[in-house]
Amino acid sequence: MDGERERLLRAARRLVIKVGTATVTGAEGEFCHARVEPIVRSIAALRQAGRQVVLVSSGAVGLGRGWLGLHRSRLDDLVTKQACAAVGQNLLMDAYKDLFAAWDIKIAQVLLTEEDFTNWRRYSNLRETMEKLIGFGVLPIVNENDTVSTAELESVAPGSRTPAFSDNDRLAALVMSGLEAEALVLLTNVSGLLRQESPEPPDRSIGDAGGAQPEVIPLVEEITPDLRALAAGPSASGRGGMRTKLEAAEIAMNCGGIAVIADGNSPDTLHRLFAGERVGTAFLPVKRMRGKRRWIAYAADVRGRVVVDAGAHRAITQGKASLLASGIVRVENHFAPMDVVSIVDSDGREFARGIANCASQEAEKFSGKKQSRGREAPASPVLVTRDNIVLMQKS
Repeated sequence: MDGERERLLRAARRLVIKVGTATVTGAEGEFCHARVEPIVRSIAALRQAGRQVVLVSSGAVGLGRGWLGLHRSRLDDLVTKQACAAVGQNLLMDAYKDLFAAWDIKIAQVLLTEEDFTNWRRYSNLRETMEKLIGFGVLPIVNENDTVSTAELESVAPGSRTPAFSDNDRLAALVMSGLEAEALVLLTNVSGLLRQESPEPPDRSIGDAGGAQPEVIPLVEEITPDLRALAAGPSASGRGGMRTKLEAAEIAMNCGGIAVIADGNSPDTLHRLFAGERVGTAFLPVKRMRGKRRWIAYAADVRGRVVVDAGAHRAITQGKASLLASGIVRVENHFAPMDVVSIVDSDGREFARGIANCASQEAEKFSGKKQSRGREAPASPVLVTRDNIVLMQKS
């Protein structure tokens, strides 16, 4: 499958490249020109070769913290993080403007909130704007608008609604999905997905200290529970970690693209990667969703949750049917018309998502009620039509 990896990367014309905080910032919260300048140079070369590039960059909070002289412990406060983001975003864009100017590349700042993905109209407008920027030859540089949005800065409580994104890894995957890019590259401070995760990346300044080094998994065709178990939690400087990169890679795979996790600290990573060398961990595509189905599956804000009976589960997964309100066992989270709902089986496993035609209160009136043969009996409404249902797992 290495040949397929090389073919997909060589053929990819539209790329989304994400750089993490550990790559963008130094130990004291300063912008790390030594690591970022080679990435900028490689992006310039990719564009000169006729490829379209969107850059998703973390680092605003870290840069703001460094400029304000705050210790990391001070960032436990959400409002302080937002203040640091407000300061750091200007520093981040100024640094990129200077670096890309050397290659005569104009840049555009694109700050996004969760609502830009969860609302279909805003999601469509975002795509049109990004397409126009790319058409003008401008390089979009994307980040979450941390100054006003808290989706990435705060943790999500168990059992609450499912956010569209809570880190820049997933944000990058959603940008890739929305633009139907062919490749997603996540540059981080490790060489890829490692078989033996180490809590901290090796210190390259002291060389090889000896001993067994973690082995990079070069190719992934399916994200299994064993692979998820290898992923660590958030990194020391960022908010993502390998777990969120696996989630982003899975979105890319399910959208028909190739994803790569690679070392952002090595100056020639992008050059080697798109020259066909085996760099980092590549995730091969498994299927391709388009348009609104991608949005339902990954970008939409899941507001409701309904438990369905075995008959409805079978009709949706095997019969490609719509979901009737009579097939609902219970509503666990309320929703409004046009909200995206999670459809789960009797064991609580989500197997589909869809756009609700009616409010949860209306659906509850018919839940569990099978169609009567009496002429006066009202028909059970269709809660989710088949065209607006996306299967989330194999039946």
